Order: sequence, then C-alpha cells, then structure tokens
Amino acid sequence: MCRSIKTLRPPALPEEATEEEIRAAALQYVRKVSGFRAPAAHNQDVFDRAVDAVAQATQELLAGLEVRGRVRSGGG
Repeated sequence: MCRSIKTLRPPALPEEATEEEIRAAALQYVRKVSGFRAPAAHNQDVFDRAVDAVAQATQELLAGLEVRGRVRSGGG
C-alpha cells in the first residue's frame, strides 16, 4: 500500500482535487511500482509518460465517480 498517496475523493470531490494533487499521487504511484524515487536518465522518458498516463486515468476516475448524498457541480 502506498501510504504516501493522498486520497483525492471524499471528503474531496473531483472538482476539489487539483491537478497538482493528482500529479503528485500519480508520481508516488509510479515511484512505488517502478521502485525508483528518481529514474536514471535513460528511463526518464518512460517514467514521465507513466506519470502522465496515471494522472490522466486518475482525472477520468475522479470525474466519473458519483458520491451518494452529494450533488455534482457544473454539469449534467
């Protein structure tokens, strides 16, 4: 378990999770999975792409979650 990854859902709502928080969580996840705190230069590109992909998936997840008892703001 990645204890350093902050929970970004309730009490935080998708609208409340900042891009910075999402990126930080993605970075922590990729660090944990890869076993590297900072990748070597020859791994930097794939490491950065993984962080981008995890951040995007996280944004999609948070945007799609429905929290019972809470009204979604800004849309449908």
